[in-house]
Amino acid sequence: MLTEIYQPFDRFNFGNKTCFLSGKPLQSEEEKIQVFPAWLLARYNLYDAPFKMLDENFPTYKDLKLPCSAEVNNQYLEPLETEIKAAFEQGFEAVQALDEWKLFIWAGKIMYGIIFNELQSAIRQQYAQGEGLNISQSLMHKFSSLHIMLQMLFLPIIFEDFKPYSFFLFKISPETDQFNYRDEINSLTFSLRLKDFGFIFCLQDNGANGVYHQEILQKIALKTLHPIQFEEFCGRIFYSAYLFNRLPEYNLLPVENKIYVEAMPLKGLSAKPLFDEWKPKVYGQVLENFWKPWGFLLLEIIKNPEQPMSFLVDKNSMFIPAEAILLPG
Repeated sequence: MLTEIYQPFDRFNFGNKTCFLSGKPLQSEEEKIQVFPAWLLARYNLYDAPFKMLDENFPTYKDLKLPCSAEVNNQYLEPLETEIKAAFEQGFEAVQALDEWKLFIWAGKIMYGIIFNELQSAIRQQYAQGEGLNISQSLMHKFSSLHIMLQMLFLPIIFEDFKPYSFFLFKISPETDQFNYRDEINSLTFSLRLKDFGFIFCLQDNGANGVYHQEILQKIALKTLHPIQFEEFCGRIFYSAYLFNRLPEYNLLPVENKIYVEAMPLKGLSAKPLFDEWKPKVYGQVLENFWKPWGFLLLEIIKNPEQPMSFLVDKNSMFIPAEAILLPG
C-alpha cells in the first residue's frame, strides 16, 4: 500500500510522467486513463462530443485524460468504476445504496481530471507566450485539498466527525436516456442526471450548502422530482455554491499509520455570514441556463422579482408533485 500523501501543488507537477494521484513515476507517457470513464463515454456516445474548456477550446471527451499508474488504476480505480457502473445501470435504488464516500471519490476524480487538463492547457499557453502562470492562491488551495481527499482511495485517510462535501440525491420521473452533466470548477460543484436519478455534489463546503437549503430540502427530501424540478434545485445549489465565501481549511494529523483530517471552523474570526446576499435576478439568470431544454426566458422567470418562477413549490410554498408537472421530460 502507498503510504505518503502526494501533493503536486507544492511543486506544480502536472506533467505526464508521474501518476496524477500517487505521484509515482510512470513507465510511459502513454500510461493514461480517461477523465470520464470509458463505459460512460460508450454508453452515451460521448467519445467525439465536444467538451468546453475555460480557455474556450473544445477538445472531445475522449481527449480528456489523466496520467495514471497501472497500480492505482487496476487496484483502486477500476474496482470503483465497476461498482459505480453496476449501480448506475440499475438506477436510483442501487445508486442510493452506494457508499456516499465512493460516489464522492468518483465525482471528485472527474472534477480533478478536468482541473488537471485545464492546468496543463494553461501551462502550455503561458509557456508559449513566455509568461508565468497566474492562478489564484485560493483556487490552488481548494484544488490541493480535493486532491488530498481523493487519496483516501488507497491511503488510511479518516475524516474526523465531518464530511467535506454536501451531497443531494433524487429519484427522477419521467426518466430520460440522456447524459446531463454540469460542473463549476471555481466552487467545485458537480451535478449528474441519468436515467431515473440525479445527484449534486458541492465537493468542498463541509456541508454548508446542505444547511443553507434546509428549508427547501425538508419539503423535497425523499420526493421523486420531475427533470425540471431537479434542474431547478441544481440551479439553487450552483448559485449558493457561488455565494459561499469561505475557504475551508483542514489540518492533517498523522496518528499510528493513519491520517486524520480535521476541519477548521468555517466561521473563523469573521462575523460575516457564510454566504453572500442572494439576488433573485442573478438566481433567475442561473435558472434560465438550467432550464434551457424547456425554453423559459429570464423575463418569465423573474416576472415577480421577489418570488422567481418555481416548479418545486407553489405560491403557498407547498411541494408540487412531479406528476402534476405537464412538461416534456
